[in-house]
Amino acid sequence: MENHIEERACQLAVYMIENKATVRAAAKKFGVSKSTVHKDLSQRLPQYSKSLYEQVKVVLETNKAQRHIRGGMATRRKYKGDAP
Repeated sequence: MENHIEERACQLAVYMIENKATVRAAAKKFGVSKSTVHKDLSQRLPQYSKSLYEQVKVVLETNKAQRHIRGGMATRRKYKGDAP
């Protein structure tokens, strides 16, 4: 069980780094919740791979800085009637 969690955390990190993906996109791709992705990356991954954690941390911080822009764009699409 522990090995499975370690492997998933590392796979999530690699996916997010390679694709510059959001937590939501990674959760959908791996079939887990956003909470699981966040916990795997922020709490579990540093125990398994410090270097991978440092790389994914940059992606997470970038996504956090841009989320208000993505939210505004989604709202704009919603009220203009455009499909996502």
